[in-house]
Amino acid sequence: MLADNAPLDSHPTSAAATTPLKDIRKTLPLRVLSEADWQHWTTKGYVIVRRAVPAENVARLVDLLWRFEEKDPADPTTWYAPQRREHRMKELNNTGMVEIYNHQYLWDNRQARRIYDAFVDIWDREDLWVTIDRANLNPPKRVKGSPHGFIHWDVDTSLRPLPIGVQGVLSLQRQDGDVGGFQCVPGLFRDFDEWVKTQPEDRDPMHPDTTGYAVENIEMEAGDLMIFNSLLAHGVRPNHSDNRVRMAQYISMHPAEYGNAAERQERIRLWRELDHPQRDAFPGDPRDWEKRNASTAELAPLGRKLLGLDAW
Repeated sequence: MLADNAPLDSHPTSAAATTPLKDIRKTLPLRVLSEADWQHWTTKGYVIVRRAVPAENVARLVDLLWRFEEKDPADPTTWYAPQRREHRMKELNNTGMVEIYNHQYLWDNRQARRIYDAFVDIWDREDLWVTIDRANLNPPKRVKGSPHGFIHWDVDTSLRPLPIGVQGVLSLQRQDGDVGGFQCVPGLFRDFDEWVKTQPEDRDPMHPDTTGYAVENIEMEAGDLMIFNSLLAHGVRPNHSDNRVRMAQYISMHPAEYGNAAERQERIRLWRELDHPQRDAFPGDPRDWEKRNASTAELAPLGRKLLGLDAW
């Protein structure tokens, strides 16, 4: 579901949070997660919300992504068209990123109540903003290399205090061992405080030595949402299937910063003008497909708050 060798999210950490997420003591009742889910989240660093959005939301977004990419799901010869624009972040080149950000179908999933409530459970607060992120369409590898993929962090684990953040991916197709997808090292997340004491001072803060730890490949169904702690070492298992495509929408939330006028106004502009974030990781679509083929997404009262149009 994820892009090979690609960071997931444009806003993986939050300056507004001070308590490490695994150490939160709940004050709000759980809305979506069960007590077992919460225990899994705090000890293993990730949780899966099953059936986070309705099946019809998934189906129409899948169709949209194929149309946006000008590829035919029934014709694999169309799946490997060259990317339209180079990424300044070179590691993102040819990783299946779909440069679509503000279509109504994306916003319908962002403002889905079950997804929002899951992030309320994670953050133990209601005043959240949703990230304006994109999607992914990743076909099977043409050249079958190592089936193991890579493991990394998207944050600098040498920083103190450690960064606080979450990332999320909404699966749009079944993800299993054959098609690859999200893999992680829950044992290292659990043992990080002790593990880091055994590491050399000049260790790589972005790529852990996972000796002695099992890498787990996570299975998901279409419509499932995975939320994971940014301190969970993770990566992507390559797609070694014969004819199956991984597809996903990246969705995450973080504490709202309504008082940050510049950030809030830029978020609103992106939504209103169907534009892409002006950051190195997001090259945008040179065709301006969204601007030519879509209208500014309609937002429910929840969506308006998640964007920053209205205050919490």
